[in-house]
Amino acid sequence: MTGTLVTEESAFVDRRDPYVIETPGRERRQFANSHAELSPEAAELAQAIDTYKLSHRRRFINFEEMLSIVKSLGYRR
Repeated sequence: MTGTLVTEESAFVDRRDPYVIETPGRERRQFANSHAELSPEAAELAQAIDTYKLSHRRRFINFEEMLSIVKSLGYRR
């Protein structure tokens, strides 16, 4: 079954459906799209977060996920 339900008045796309490739409208992001203004270390973290979010199909991440990303970059307490 597909995540698209078409009615007479409007079309509804279930964005949570893993089989829907494209969604209409602007993509909402947790962080900015550009990392140009960041320091090299912050840009590396931002890229790691974006990669994690894309590979895990997450729009937003929680603190545990952020910690795992930071640790994966080699940071230790």
